[in-house]
Amino acid sequence: MNVELFKQALEKVVNPNILVNLISKRVRQLNSTGNVSRPLVPETDNMGAIDIALREIAEGKLTYEAPLSTEVLVGATGGKKRRKS
Repeated sequence: MNVELFKQALEKVVNPNILVNLISKRVRQLNSTGNVSRPLVPETDNMGAIDIALREIAEGKLTYEAPLSTEVLVGATGGKKRRKS
């Protein structure tokens, strides 16, 4: 993993936990087959999937949307609460 690319990507996605999840998902896509597996940036020779994903994020080719509700972040169940016996 290229540390400089990671720093550049971290400027776009401020939360490192979200950045790692975004990289992980994109690496899985790049390693699979189909249209989503093509890199979004040119000149990827001698680059690994992680570096390609980092470069895509750093260049603004790959973005994400944060959830609007904090309930998603804290793991709200949305179901009935159980009574203690």
